[in-house]
Amino acid sequence: MRLDPLYQSKVVCACCESSYQTSRVRPSLKRAIRSDSDFCSYFKTVNPDYYVVRVCPFCGFAATENFAERLNDRQRAEYLERMGKQWQPRDYGGERTQEDAMACYKLALLTSQTVGEKDRVIAGLLHHIAWLYRYEGNRPQELRFLQFALESYVRMYESERDMVNNARLLYLIGELNRRVGQYHESVRWFSRVIHDKNIVDASMIRASREQWTVLREEMAAGGIDLPEEMRQNGA
Repeated sequence: MRLDPLYQSKVVCACCESSYQTSRVRPSLKRAIRSDSDFCSYFKTVNPDYYVVRVCPFCGFAATENFAERLNDRQRAEYLERMGKQWQPRDYGGERTQEDAMACYKLALLTSQTVGEKDRVIAGLLHHIAWLYRYEGNRPQELRFLQFALESYVRMYESERDMVNNARLLYLIGELNRRVGQYHESVRWFSRVIHDKNIVDASMIRASREQWTVLREEMAAGGIDLPEEMRQNGA
């Protein structure tokens, strides 16, 4: 008998406090077959990312596990006024298509912005939406949301630098700058990972060196002047 890749998980809505069921992917099926340099993953069968967002069927409050567990009265009132009142009850608790996943992520993005979630939460949602557009092959929308994600990651670095894995975040900012064509900014961020003696994350240093090489090739191919630090050394 074939095991269903999805299982049901009970969730209590942080806004209206109703209980509902949402689908999750079994841990044994979460292994990616490959990943892009900005951590976008590809899966053989079902994509676990489709089920990261939980959507309350009663009030529409959409969240991930990274959202704050509780809302204060102001946040609840703000959400209900701006989004909850317009919600038409529907259930995303079963199997999701890529279109469903996109709808859930965009609901979570609007929810996070409405209740004032942290930049780290908003950046993650924006980045996942960019990945969904990448799966579709919609390059203009992918780049648009990568730019939004990049701006949120930079704000996150500026406001939470002591609370995050700096090397991974610095690398990610460098890589998203490369992907949206902001090459000189990309050089600056990769350089920090490679040359900062306080960074000891070997995997991120190695990844930054690899993307530094990719970046240099792209800049040379595009006839873009290499910055001094790129001409002086090979990272």
